[in-house]
Amino acid sequence: MERVIGKVYRVNGPVIEAMGVRDAMMFELVRVGEQHLVGEIVKLEGERAIIQVYEDTTGTAPLDPIYGSGMPLSVELGPGLIGNIYDGIQRPLEEIRRISDKYIDRGMQLPSLNRNVRWEFHPLITPGDRVSAGMVVGTVQETERVEQRILVPTGIEGAIESVVPGGEYAVDEPIAKVRTMDGEVSLFLSHRWPIRRPRPVRKRLQPSIPLITGQRVVDTLFPVAKGGTVAIPGGFGTGKTMTQQALAKWCDADIIVYIGCGERGNEMTDVLTEFPKIIDPRTGRSLMERTVLIANTSNMPVSAREASIYTGVTIAEYFRDQGYHVAVMADSTSRWAEALRELSGRMEEMPAEEGFPAYLPTRIAEFYERAGYVETLSGGTGSVTIIGAVSPPGGDFSEPVTQHTKRFVRCFWALDKGLANARHYPSISWLDSYSEYLSDVSAWWERNVSGEWGKDRGEIMELLLREVKLQQVVKLVGPDALPDSQRFILDVCNLFKNAFLQQSAFDEVDRYSVLEKQVKMLHIILTYYRKGADAIKRGVTLVKLRRMKVYQEIIKMKFTVPNDDLSELDRIEERLVRSMDQLEAIYA
Repeated sequence: MERVIGKVYRVNGPVIEAMGVRDAMMFELVRVGEQHLVGEIVKLEGERAIIQVYEDTTGTAPLDPIYGSGMPLSVELGPGLIGNIYDGIQRPLEEIRRISDKYIDRGMQLPSLNRNVRWEFHPLITPGDRVSAGMVVGTVQETERVEQRILVPTGIEGAIESVVPGGEYAVDEPIAKVRTMDGEVSLFLSHRWPIRRPRPVRKRLQPSIPLITGQRVVDTLFPVAKGGTVAIPGGFGTGKTMTQQALAKWCDADIIVYIGCGERGNEMTDVLTEFPKIIDPRTGRSLMERTVLIANTSNMPVSAREASIYTGVTIAEYFRDQGYHVAVMADSTSRWAEALRELSGRMEEMPAEEGFPAYLPTRIAEFYERAGYVETLSGGTGSVTIIGAVSPPGGDFSEPVTQHTKRFVRCFWALDKGLANARHYPSISWLDSYSEYLSDVSAWWERNVSGEWGKDRGEIMELLLREVKLQQVVKLVGPDALPDSQRFILDVCNLFKNAFLQQSAFDEVDRYSVLEKQVKMLHIILTYYRKGADAIKRGVTLVKLRRMKVYQEIIKMKFTVPNDDLSELDRIEERLVRSMDQLEAIYA
């Protein structure tokens, strides 16, 4: 029940100062004025409060009433999330479009989960069973791929007194009653959770299983573990959004939460129109059947942009608690940091470097620390992997958001403007990027894919570093001054970049590579290097090596060898070894 807790004293854009505030708490959800604009208390001092409003405050005036809700800003969690599109404070945009055409009317209040949809509920409990927070009491098949496991909310523990029979129920209808120490409590298909509070888990586990993306530069060179954290920094036009969309489509996460935080409207339009059309390669159905979209464009209220990050990661934690592996795509955390800066300035806080608030590192850390591979309260395992894009102005990686993000993530995929201009995608730099998950996932790779992965990866990375030093010499004296042994290293690295690292999102075969194909392709290129280096020592010229017929087959193997039949890669390697042996025999 809403109650008047104070009155407006001053309006400063999305920040409102209130007076006469009594019986309120920090981060309480409030409604401002007769239009009931959604807001949140972010500062309390005596009987004055600072309220962050998530809507346009035009027309709000001093002495307008402020209504308290007695609860923090929360999201509604339950069946109906999958395939839905929300704004930063979880208002359903599709439903709003039906009512108000093009614009979101101020003060509009719509439930996040549709009350008119009835879900087929299958109970897994009987009267007399004891339940506690996080336990699964039943299931709802939301889509073909996603089964919602209905959880007992935090703070409820006791014996089941009654439970409804299996059948169709709305999210606001009771499905069971629990006898607790404080009395009788009803359970529903949905429950609410404060967005700024991490959901509890039984134990955090060490990440050890890689998130398979099908992108060779990621999986082979800079892997991320499920439950890991990644930053994708890059200037304008380097392909951050396209990289995240490719990861969303191809990664083996069970659920995708895509947060469009402060991005341009046309980019979010592309996401909203393209995602429903994208076919999930695992099910043959729409990708939206395992996706939740948070759309908060740059022209929407700046404070809602700040909340959108927490809304998205809370939804991700909810699915994690059901035992799913969730990938969160945050595009972009720089726009979120800019929202923090604007709101901090309006609240007259002391700025730190480049005008960002002094607590920027803390907020970034709080966000990325909500990732993790965990044992859930129900005894299962689940994970939240956070992949955050960073948009440094001018591509300057030394700016505060990139630098602070780098402190709190363990995987860094730096996008290179030069690669993007050369149409080399994904434009992830193999020199500036790194992954600290190599030791965590190496045992999984060796057990499930190949025991050669670690050694081969180390060798190709060493070659790429040697190439950088040789390129510096080439700039001074030209390539012809180098001996064939060193020019061969340049040739192998160029082959690796074009035949392995560069990947076409538009080619039916090349847009996704299974791990076995990645390992075999890398091994073929290294076999070419090892055998070729020996051949050059025996007197074989570099020109002869390049003229081998199999050399062209190696260049084209990413397009010609399908994922479901890798036998051709074995034949290419056999032809390579045979051709090398024939050349060495001639020069022996």
